[in-house]
Amino acid sequence: MARAALTENEIASFREQICDAATRLFVEHGYAGVTLRGISAEVGCSPMTPYRYFADKEAIFTAVRAAAFTRFADALRSARSGIDAEHQLAAMGSAYVRFALDEPHAYRIMFELDQAPEHDDPDLRAGEGSAWSQLRKTVVRCIDAGIVEGDADHLAHYYWAALHGVVSLHLAGKLQLGLSLDELVSPLLRAVVDGTRPKTTPRRDSEPRPNQGDSR
Repeated sequence: MARAALTENEIASFREQICDAATRLFVEHGYAGVTLRGISAEVGCSPMTPYRYFADKEAIFTAVRAAAFTRFADALRSARSGIDAEHQLAAMGSAYVRFALDEPHAYRIMFELDQAPEHDDPDLRAGEGSAWSQLRKTVVRCIDAGIVEGDADHLAHYYWAALHGVVSLHLAGKLQLGLSLDELVSPLLRAVVDGTRPKTTPRRDSEPRPNQGDSR
């Protein structure tokens, strides 16, 4: 008797199981240390089953990263929705940290593990682009509101680098101040934002006058 065809929901569910197992294994063993046989054992299926859903290990790794970036972008989008420009960067910073804490394996795969540069996948590109877009849109809105000044791409990279740095230190267990990640993120972002605020022009009456010597 022929096996009944799987429904789209069943296919999506099993692909998700494979990706969840692969996420843990990639973080624990690195990309090179993971095999399809190992993923199959983690899921509890035959070694050939994953090939019904993915072409190879590279395709699984790509799907894992694409899905993670999409969830990450959704979290940032939700954080910036419905609030004024002044508070959007802080809200996105909190959402950034929350994602990293809730999904540390996914975060590490997104930023610490990479795949061959020649591998090009539209879903992965879309996920990465969407995450970047959420941060850049917020920066553009802050520039338009006069909160910060500078090139939007440069500023967005400054903020992202600051957040990524402190999150990565936390995930590596290298924060030495005895402070929680949440306690560090708000002052960190505030310092970066303050450093990129518009420069005020000093008033003329406050400028130092040249020394004209003794007038007596």
